[in-house]
Amino acid sequence: MIEIIDLHKSFGKKSVLRGINLHVERGESMVVIGGSGSGKSVLLKHIIGLLRPDKGQVIIDGTDITKLNEKELYEMRKRFGMLFQGAALFDSMTVWENVAFALIRHTGMSPKEAREIASEKLKLVGLTGVEDLMPSELSGGMKKRVGLARAIAHEPEIILYDEPTTGLDPIMADAINDLIINLREKLKVTSVTITHDMKSAYKIADTIAMLYDGRIIHSGTPEEIRNSDNPVVRQFVTGSATGPIKIEGVTV
Repeated sequence: MIEIIDLHKSFGKKSVLRGINLHVERGESMVVIGGSGSGKSVLLKHIIGLLRPDKGQVIIDGTDITKLNEKELYEMRKRFGMLFQGAALFDSMTVWENVAFALIRHTGMSPKEAREIASEKLKLVGLTGVEDLMPSELSGGMKKRVGLARAIAHEPEIILYDEPTTGLDPIMADAINDLIINLREKLKVTSVTITHDMKSAYKIADTIAMLYDGRIIHSGTPEEIRNSDNPVVRQFVTGSATGPIKIEGVTV
């Protein structure tokens, strides 16, 4: 479903991606782990075509999207749903308007029809009776779930999750993990999640890939990653301050 081949991206003199290779099967839940600033979000933006690489290919269901023009990219993005790190809700819109935003804007659907679909998707993520609330009236976990309802409103084939559990307490984070698993089973979507939350990664992933120094240095099942003898992977998954990953400005 998704194949990334020798992907390179630099910003000025800073090289962020240095030859990424990644393969995601249809229906698979791929989790990409790595430290802050490792390029996880940059990778995600390449998958959805928000950034163009300096070199390499991003192939979605057989189509190399790096060769598409803006109009073609726009159509390709309709196959994606995305949950942003901070939910990214529109403050001036009600909950149902947020969920139905793309439906109304891109399909010409009537507000009545769009609201019905929004209510259906909100119910799917465990929210009822919140359609007319404003984002300011929601808790952090509720905002995440509204963002998730918006991501699935148009029934995408691929869902991208940008740090889905960041900023949530452990119980709510686990609830979001359960939602991600349930939605995958119900909707049969392919998903790519970027995170540094190992508890979440172990729970939702079929495959985990470690991004370090601009490359995927190791990938495998959650169990294989948990038991990896790669010193970089080992340090990251155990959360140790000592090891080959150096913390800028800190001497251990």
